[in-house]
Amino acid sequence: MSSGPGLESLVDQQISVITNDGRNIVGVLKGFDQATNIILDESRERVYSTTEGVQQLVLGLYIIRGDNISIVGELDEELDANLDLSKLRAHPLKPVIH
Repeated sequence: MSSGPGLESLVDQQISVITNDGRNIVGVLKGFDQATNIILDESRERVYSTTEGVQQLVLGLYIIRGDNISIVGELDEELDANLDLSKLRAHPLKPVIH
């Protein structure tokens, strides 16, 4: 592993990634490189809607290019497990404009 922006402490932990195109991908961080390309295992994309609950699309082992990442955050697994995603409503995120 190289010197990423503080990602070393998140390896083998559940994280949430917001991509530049507005996607929210949750999974276990397995690795990253100097360009902040990341490898997630057991990943799923959370798709938000204002009319129905959050859908979770299973992605499995997934690689996200560093130049497509807006935010990486640690996920509180206990809090996340207690969320009822079927009742959660939200507008989908809009793409990030640089």
